[in-house]
Amino acid sequence: MFCRSLCFFSLCLFLPTKRRTSLAQLPSPRGRGATSLAGFENLTTGYNKYLRPYFGGKPVQIAMSLDVASISSISESDMDYTATICLRQHWTDPRLVFHGNQSFTLDARLVELLWVPDTYIVESKRSFLHEVTVGNRLIRLFSNGTILYALRITTTVACNMDLSKYPMDTQTCRLQLESWGYDENDVTFTWLRGNDSVRGMEKLRLSQYTVERYYTLVSKSQQETGSYPRLILQFELRRNVLYFILETYVPSTLLVMLSWVSFWITLDSVPARTCIGVTTVLSMTTLMIGSRSSLSKTNCFIKAIDVYLGICFSFVFGALVEYAVAHYSSSQKCAAKEPPEGPASELAKEMEEVNITNILNSSIASYKRKISFTSIEISSDNINCSDLTMKTHEKIKFVLRNKMHRIISYFTIQNPSNVDHYSKLLFPLFFMLVNVLYWAYYLYF
Repeated sequence: MFCRSLCFFSLCLFLPTKRRTSLAQLPSPRGRGATSLAGFENLTTGYNKYLRPYFGGKPVQIAMSLDVASISSISESDMDYTATICLRQHWTDPRLVFHGNQSFTLDARLVELLWVPDTYIVESKRSFLHEVTVGNRLIRLFSNGTILYALRITTTVACNMDLSKYPMDTQTCRLQLESWGYDENDVTFTWLRGNDSVRGMEKLRLSQYTVERYYTLVSKSQQETGSYPRLILQFELRRNVLYFILETYVPSTLLVMLSWVSFWITLDSVPARTCIGVTTVLSMTTLMIGSRSSLSKTNCFIKAIDVYLGICFSFVFGALVEYAVAHYSSSQKCAAKEPPEGPASELAKEMEEVNITNILNSSIASYKRKISFTSIEISSDNINCSDLTMKTHEKIKFVLRNKMHRIISYFTIQNPSNVDHYSKLLFPLFFMLVNVLYWAYYLYF
C-alpha cells in the first residue's frame, strides 16, 4: 500500500512539469536571445495535452475532409483495396486562442505537445504514414483556437465483395473513420462540407473499374464500451467488362462456332470431325482453367463468367457427341443392309415355326369338327400336338423380344444424314437463345 501511494505521488509531481511546456517557451529559431511571437506569451500556459478541450463539458466537434490521391489496387482474391489519402481534421481548442487574425503553420513535431483526436480507420489491414522526406503531417493554428491537423496515409482496407456477377459486377466499398477511445459524450464527428468534403474521386483512373458515384454518411458504432462517432465514405465501383469480352467471351464464342464446322463435314471423314471436336473441347477446358486460376481464392463463388464458359463447353461437347450418335447410326444402317446372322436369323426361324404351328392347329380343329358330324369320335389324346405348339415361357420370351425390337427400331435413326442437317439449325438457334437470356439476366437483373 505504501509503494502504491509513493508511485502515485511521484506521478503527480512528474506529469505537470511535462504538460506545462508551452509553445511560447520553445526555443526561437532566431537564437536564445530572441523574444517570442507577439500574442503567444500566454499560449498554452497550464496546457495539458492529456485532457481534451472542454474536458468535463460539451463534446469536441471534429470536422473532417478527405483528398483521395489514388486507389492503387483492388484485389478480388483478398477482398480489399489500397488507397492513399490526405486526412484533414479541424477542431477548436479554447486553450490555444491568441490575439490577432493570423494563422500559423507550425512544425509537425509540435503535435507531440498538443491534444489530437484518436481517429483510426475501421477495417484497415495495413496502414502507414508517409515519411519522405519528413513525416507528412501538418499543424496549422488559427487565432480563434481552431487547429488543422493533416496527415498523408496509405491504407489497405477490407471490402466485402459479391462476385456472383463477375465480371459484370458493381462493388460497394467503404472508408470508415471512427474514434478509438472517446465516445460520443467526448467527441462528435462531422464532415466539413458534406459530400464536397471528399475530393479527388472524380479524377481517379483505375485499371478495371470506374467510380460510379460516392457519398458521405455520419453514423455511430455501438460497442460494448459505448457509442462511438463514425464517418463513412461509401463509393461504388463498376467493373469495365470490355477487357473480359476480348479476353474470354469472344474466344469462347468462336470456339463454339468452330465446333459447328464439323456439321458440314461428311460422316465418313472420321479423323477430320474427331480432330475438330477434341481440339475445341481441350481449348475450352484451357480457357476455363485460365479464368479460374486468376481468381484462385474466390472459387467458392459461381461467377457469371463461369456460367458462360460452362454453357460454351456444353455446346462444344454436344457437337462432339452429335457426331458420335450420327456415326453410330450410320454404322447400324450399313449393318442392316447385310444378310442377318446370329440372333436375327434365329428370330426369323422362330417366327416361321410359330406360323406353321398356328396353321396346323387350325387345320386339326376344323378336322375334328368335320368328324363329329359323322359320329366318329376322335379323341384328342390320339394326336400328339406337343411338338407343334410353343411352350408358355417360350411365348413370353418371343413377345418380349418382339417388343424390344420395336422399341429399338423406334429410337433408331432411319437417316443418319438428317442428324447433321438438323444440328446445323438447332445448335446455332439454341446458342443464340441462351446468350439472350444470359446477357439479359446479368445486365438487367
